[in-house]
Amino acid sequence: MPDRIPWPTWRLALVIVFGAVASMLDTSLVNVGLDAIRTDLGASLDQVQWVSSAYLIALAVSLPVCGWLGRKFGVGRLWLAAFAAFTVASGLCALAGDLGWLVAARVVQGLAAGLLVPAGQTILGQAVGPQRLGRVMSILGIAVSSGPAIGPTVGGLLLHSLPWPWLFAINLPIGAIGLVLGLKYVPRGEVATVPRLDWTGFALIGAGLPLFVYAVTAFGEQATLATPTVAIPLALGVAGLAGFGIRARRQRNPLLDLRLFRNPLYAAAATSSLFIGASMFGAMLLFPLYFQLLRGADVVTTGLSLVSLGVGTMVALPFAGWLTDRFGGGVVALGGTIFTVVTTLPFALLDAGTVLVQVLLFLRGVALALSAVPAGTTAFAAVRRSELPDATTQVNILQRVGGAVGGALLAVVLSGRLPAGAESAFRTAFWWLTGASVLAAAWTVLLWRAQRLQATVAAPVRREAVP
Repeated sequence: MPDRIPWPTWRLALVIVFGAVASMLDTSLVNVGLDAIRTDLGASLDQVQWVSSAYLIALAVSLPVCGWLGRKFGVGRLWLAAFAAFTVASGLCALAGDLGWLVAARVVQGLAAGLLVPAGQTILGQAVGPQRLGRVMSILGIAVSSGPAIGPTVGGLLLHSLPWPWLFAINLPIGAIGLVLGLKYVPRGEVATVPRLDWTGFALIGAGLPLFVYAVTAFGEQATLATPTVAIPLALGVAGLAGFGIRARRQRNPLLDLRLFRNPLYAAAATSSLFIGASMFGAMLLFPLYFQLLRGADVVTTGLSLVSLGVGTMVALPFAGWLTDRFGGGVVALGGTIFTVVTTLPFALLDAGTVLVQVLLFLRGVALALSAVPAGTTAFAAVRRSELPDATTQVNILQRVGGAVGGALLAVVLSGRLPAGAESAFRTAFWWLTGASVLAAAWTVLLWRAQRLQATVAAPVRREAVP
């Protein structure tokens, strides 16, 4: 049976959740208010899209440097500083009187948000150790997995009776409570002697990652690679990421230690997060459009229709964490991804009624809990305590890249088929989503096998250690 987790550890996890809720909710909550922002600030549709794009690009810029900052200043201090910056930037967004001010504040928000989740995961990983990581990470996973799903619901309800600045002002009480509790309960972390920041490496990945994410997102919107707004950032992004990979292999103290991928279990778990991210975030793009374009729902109704997805995830995550600690994340993630396939396939086959759709969404939320958190937790448990800052950063980068690719491919498939009719277009898109889920399931087979192999190798060592 898994070891009992003391209350101070649970309390720390609940405090860390405040930062994760704020940053992950903001990835989708603001999108529903873009039209209101455009009208109020007198901006064009192309201009107002930067309110969302600037946040996502800035988030991708700060992710790679999270591990280095955590080691240099202490990961707890980094989390507190990032949460404070995010909260202040939220207030500046709410006060914005023109689009330039709003976009600039969103950049600061995104830079801070890119540090919050991996820093929080590192704090928890260092606090509990690998044997209890699943249950504690499941608490953080509620925010990470459910935030983007319930964001449209919260945003739609806010806009129903309040002006758009409240989309940002909602972060102020969350930030205030989280910071007060964080100053009291979050350990500041160890300050290590770190080498000088690899500015060349940071320039390569700090530019390459957001350029790649931006290009893939633009590809999803334009459905072609043959435009400068897609082809140029895509080429530069791939070149930057490739250059960083080559440099990291040659550097003695790289910005991100890619040598972690020499560990077969870590490599399988981290890469599983890439494919699970594609399936998870691709679905978060597809389902709101399913209700709006196929069922004619407004923003509020769409948000409420997606609540069952978030509820399913939140209900199942504590159970998923217990199973991960008890049986290992490999077998749990494999079962979760297979269940994801089973709960996605009916959307491609059936003309489901409203009740059945809600049941399927709830079950898909359960499947998501049983796949995303166990895979990430296994990656974190596979490395040493000192390697956690790099591991959490890399897994978050892979999830973001997978999400961008999955969302873009589904957007291209859907837009290409819509002229033939919405029902046919969504059936095709759901077949593609099912395929992405199958690919994630196939990769978790490798994760399951890697974990079994490690357990087989470790068993004789444990027996020899017994007197």
